[in-house]
Amino acid sequence: MIRRRATRAALASAVAVFFAGCSVVGSRSTPVTPEPVPDPVVSVETPTADAGVTPPRLAPPAAGVDRDPIVHSRWTLHPEIRERVAYWTDRYAVRDGHAFPLFLERMAPYEMVVDSALAAEGLPQSLRYIPVIESGYLTSATSPMRAVGLWQFMAPTARSFGMHVSTLIDERRDPVKSTVAAARYLRELEERFGSWFLALAAYNSGPYRVESLLREHAPLAPQGDSLYTVIFPHLPSETRDFVPKLIAVASVAERLHEWGIEAPEPGELYAFDEVVVPDATSFDVVAEAAGVEEEVVRILNPHILRGLTPRGQPTTIRLPPGTADRFAEAYALIPPDRRVTVTEHIVSSGETLGGIAGQYGIRLSELQAANPGVNPRRMRIGTRLVVPVEGSTRPAAAPANGEHVVRSGESLWIIARRYDTTVARLRSLNGLREGAVLQPGDRIRIS
Repeated sequence: MIRRRATRAALASAVAVFFAGCSVVGSRSTPVTPEPVPDPVVSVETPTADAGVTPPRLAPPAAGVDRDPIVHSRWTLHPEIRERVAYWTDRYAVRDGHAFPLFLERMAPYEMVVDSALAAEGLPQSLRYIPVIESGYLTSATSPMRAVGLWQFMAPTARSFGMHVSTLIDERRDPVKSTVAAARYLRELEERFGSWFLALAAYNSGPYRVESLLREHAPLAPQGDSLYTVIFPHLPSETRDFVPKLIAVASVAERLHEWGIEAPEPGELYAFDEVVVPDATSFDVVAEAAGVEEEVVRILNPHILRGLTPRGQPTTIRLPPGTADRFAEAYALIPPDRRVTVTEHIVSSGETLGGIAGQYGIRLSELQAANPGVNPRRMRIGTRLVVPVEGSTRPAAAPANGEHVVRSGESLWIIARRYDTTVARLRSLNGLREGAVLQPGDRIRIS
């Protein structure tokens, strides 16, 4: 049994970057370079505010804090970008202002995780709002393109950053591992393109698409945010709005009072203890051993998809702070063949949900309750079903004299599970009150 307590990293300040000016070379717009360019150069002024478009309301940096290189980039004043920022600012702050606090409320538990990961990579703090526009800060979010989690990773990219993606565990839903991976990925993209605007475009639509557009429309250009304005018209519509959305969300979130939006109450941080179970274990067993509700275990472990850890390999499980010791003691006393209360069934050709329920000796309603996302009329071959039964394990036989001698650390729940009975029945047989504490050597009637 291995256990450890998660720690929190200190926050760090964001770093600023320098952005070049812009010129037109022939029919292609490229940044000004120190060296002469081969084609005639027509000077173009650095973007400034136009009277025809309302400038975005951007929060100035606080005293002693570096300017955010994304939110405070001068290229936010480019007419096309400014127009989209203004649109999304109005969308988030006015038209959908009633929903905006919900995003921040969902964000609250993960703020320390996200800010620490960004600080560890020296990234701008405004990147903390990417999950607002990507997933609404839902770990369960899935896109039509099968991107998953807070940061909407595709499976190949997730695996390239060391995340496990399978039918039982999908670490794209893990708010810690996915956030650390996202911070690393964003840092790599910024170093690759030398521009946060280009890095964000690559994050949304893929680095190869951005590189292809740069080769086509600005082959001689040095790196910088100005290149984003060159390829902006050629990007997919979703990607064109990605940077403006981020700037808009950041500006609204940092100035809620100016928009008349009530800030949500601070929520509990995503804090936990970690334990490692050596083999397959279902969440109800984990919850009982830790003395917590099963739903709490599910909330802390959204990446374990079916409430069951894989067989034949150790798996880290997160528990509420302060519960690791109790869990370790109780779990060690649970026989290995009593640690799983669900099994999996892979649907074969011709099988029905009712037939599968009958095969395992359970009611159809129980099987449906364990698999709420499965449509019985459209069940595909290969679908994995969670079956709420003991699987192939069998309860221990009652002692010959009908009594169990309590060992150190055993509770009524552990004893009830061992002999396939209930805590209520054991209390009744032994005249025990709720909350009664067992001592080693006590004799508990089983039958």
